[in-house]
Amino acid sequence: MENIFPTRIRSTTPTASSITLRDPSSKNNPTLTEKEKNEISLQMHLHCHHGNLEHGFLKELESKYGVSRWTIHRLWKVVHQSIVDGEAPYLKPKFKGSINSLALDIEKVRNADLSSRMNLNGLACILGCSYSTAQRSVCKGKVRSHTNAVKPLLSKENMENRLKFVLSKIKPESLPQNPTFEGMYDYVHIDEKWFYMTRTFQRYYLLPEEENPHRTCKSKKFIEKIMFMAAVARPRFDSDGTCTFNGKIGIFPFSVEVPAQRASKNRARGVLVTKPIESITKEVVKQYLLQKVIPAIKDKWPAGSNKHIIIQQDNAKTHISGDDPEFLKVAQADGFDIVLQCQPSNSPDLNINDLGFFRVIQTIQHEKSPKTVRELINAVEVAFNETNDVTLNYVWLSLMFYMNEILSDKGNNKYKLPHMNKKRLSRLGILPTHVCPNKEVVLERLAELQEQSDIGQQTITADEPSIGNNIDVQGEA
Repeated sequence: MENIFPTRIRSTTPTASSITLRDPSSKNNPTLTEKEKNEISLQMHLHCHHGNLEHGFLKELESKYGVSRWTIHRLWKVVHQSIVDGEAPYLKPKFKGSINSLALDIEKVRNADLSSRMNLNGLACILGCSYSTAQRSVCKGKVRSHTNAVKPLLSKENMENRLKFVLSKIKPESLPQNPTFEGMYDYVHIDEKWFYMTRTFQRYYLLPEEENPHRTCKSKKFIEKIMFMAAVARPRFDSDGTCTFNGKIGIFPFSVEVPAQRASKNRARGVLVTKPIESITKEVVKQYLLQKVIPAIKDKWPAGSNKHIIIQQDNAKTHISGDDPEFLKVAQADGFDIVLQCQPSNSPDLNINDLGFFRVIQTIQHEKSPKTVRELINAVEVAFNETNDVTLNYVWLSLMFYMNEILSDKGNNKYKLPHMNKKRLSRLGILPTHVCPNKEVVLERLAELQEQSDIGQQTITADEPSIGNNIDVQGEA
């Protein structure tokens, strides 16, 4: 005899549709969830009188939940027995997932070389499982994914200079009781950056029927680019949170206007065309600093503020020193006292632009999709101006937290990037303007530097007699 009740498909995972009534016309007899079984049990209790159900109620449940009458009868048998025993039934699902779940030896991952677990295929090979099982182990948190960036190599001297630089940013009057980083409102950070016309790889989100974008260029190695010099200070806000100075001094392209040498379909001969400066020399950087950056600082600096301004730059060979006569002449004019300061070597994490401001500008710039050099310059300038002053203030606060990590890491750059929830603190109205490093760490680093200084001084003093003796011997010879 043919079985009129098809085999039930057993599904062990309840879904969001478990409380939705099933189609009575479809009798595939899916497994009832725990919630559905207890709903049926409750309804049976409510419609039970003197140990018997109301006439036709089982048929009603069968249609309501889309299951066979055998399933409903089995449930009624359990409920009826509980009524006889005077107990409240709690119906659990019959199946609770896979009986023999695959046991993974996670310790194999710890013992494997890093180069062999850079993708899920390598991880699956180490664990001896399938690709999907390795992916599930990552989703469950048994293995975590990590994107690693190469950082500058620091020598012992580099780390010592980084420590000295960070310690110099602590207010002297706050030591030793409550060390606090200064607000750095009198600093201007400058840096250069190449901005490209487009990225080699770009992610888009498309509808299923949309056609994939087709982007072309003559060579991926020579995508058109132009260098900019950016200068930013820390934004200032009044007691009501209104920005009184956005801190954006300016961003200046290294470009030149030249007449077109020949006619084309886009322009006539002799029309001025914007071209990037190919060779960025020390003289070019000096010219931009004296003729664009410093005048912009003097023009935009808040009235009534301290006119002793420190311009911080990196140690690029194209940068001038602070004792350059032409720089001193321009920097000390108009009542200003502007000085140049170099950040420690191999320390991009101590410059606001490299720390995060350039990334913000690039994100906005690529949304403009420029096609020419002139459009690229306009896109970068618009992105610079569109950047929120609050975002720039967040980057300055991040710099203070990074300096705190540098102190804890003894000048190294191996620290984990801190996350401070600045947006949440800002919403709560408790966003700090200054950061206080750990008192014990600060005092410990000061003692270490003082000890190294004393040892170095003793070494120099001990070497002086031998140097003199050598000179005498050479003189006698």
